[in-house]
Amino acid sequence: MAIANTTRRVPEPKPLIDALQAMLGDRCSVNPGILDRHGHDESYHETHKPDVVVFPENTEEVAAIMRLARKHGSPVIPFGVGTSLEGHVAAMEGGVSIDMGRMNRVVEVNAEDLDVLVEAGVTRKQLNNYLRDQGLFFPIDPGADATLGGMASTRASGTNAVRYGTMRENVLGLTIVTPDGRIMKTGGRARKSAAGYDLTRLFVGSEGTLGVITEVRLRLYGIPETMAAAVTPFATIADAVNTVIRVIQSAIPVARIELLDEFQMKASNSYSKLDYAEQPTLFIEFHGSEAAVAEQVELVKAIAADYGGGEFRWSVKPEERTKLWQARHDAYYAGMSMRPGSKGWPTDVCVPISRLADCIVETRKDIEACGLVAMILGHVGDGNFHTTILVDPNDPAELKRAEDFNDRLVDRALAMGGTCTGEHGIGFGKIAFLEREHGEAVGLMRLIKQTLDPENRMNPGKIFRS
Repeated sequence: MAIANTTRRVPEPKPLIDALQAMLGDRCSVNPGILDRHGHDESYHETHKPDVVVFPENTEEVAAIMRLARKHGSPVIPFGVGTSLEGHVAAMEGGVSIDMGRMNRVVEVNAEDLDVLVEAGVTRKQLNNYLRDQGLFFPIDPGADATLGGMASTRASGTNAVRYGTMRENVLGLTIVTPDGRIMKTGGRARKSAAGYDLTRLFVGSEGTLGVITEVRLRLYGIPETMAAAVTPFATIADAVNTVIRVIQSAIPVARIELLDEFQMKASNSYSKLDYAEQPTLFIEFHGSEAAVAEQVELVKAIAADYGGGEFRWSVKPEERTKLWQARHDAYYAGMSMRPGSKGWPTDVCVPISRLADCIVETRKDIEACGLVAMILGHVGDGNFHTTILVDPNDPAELKRAEDFNDRLVDRALAMGGTCTGEHGIGFGKIAFLEREHGEAVGLMRLIKQTLDPENRMNPGKIFRS
């Protein structure tokens, strides 16, 4: 089933730009540098510039912008801070990029009920800095200091997902502006509801293709009494992954458990000034009372030893934990530094935990067989891992090898009962894999898109091919 109006002629942008400038003044920009910045994310995907970038300050302004865009037949692309990895913010047909950066207020905190309402431009670090004095935090941590609206839109997760879940589990409600400029609210503060369709979950992960998220209501958590971080190396990837599987199957409530292969450890040691063994390594974090954390550490240490784990280094010092996790979050840039001039081609798949070791070992063999430079890392506690392929953007043969490798990686994950993306989303980079994974169900997704956005103006060219 095709999306309606996919062959439309993109309108002349000047009349719309004039109308937006009249409404917003200097918060409407056609500066070439700003257009370029809003035409790409942090991946290797090519830039597609919008015609104009606008900076609204409230939901009502977003609604007015949407009505103008509809009147002029213009595409609309929501923009957070541009940290996505599958081309989500590229303006494939030009149009209006709506930058949510000025909508950055924490609207209300309900400490007793452990929920918060934020505007979509609030970043996760900003929110946690705001909450710290109240003994609360928001745990979803994709690494980048992404906006919470963007994180909801891409159904982000990250290092803490093994314990706290993803954005899907932690978004309680949304304020949405529809393609025709209506403002609607989904969900609410109640922890459960059986009232009608679950529209919140429909928009979480919709990647800006159904409307613009302007406010997000989130679940909060108390800051744990004690946090400890641990590092332990292994002789092989299989030993490291089998340790993870055993930890999860033993129901030890680790907060984070991350794998970095030997190539990533070499890059991270150099980039982040660390001194760890350049072997497959697990980074682990524990949350709880002092006694509970000490017990978790001993249990995981024993399991790691069963699989030949090396020195088990752990600490409760905040500065040491911060340094460790900053190095993990900088892994992408650390990898890029190992091949100056390269572009990063980040991938991600997710498989059932019982198949994780097989999938990662086969993937490493595939990387070596096809002669690519790539590192493996990931949130292996929930079966999700990444490869970062370092490619020469001017070498067509290498780009083709990377593309073929990525195809095989996805096929491997799907054959093991997994998914083509655990957290990056589809954007335009993974469109080809969606039908491979979901088959006829994609037809229903297209029907939902056509119903809510019949003119296909919301972030066109993403999730589905036009």
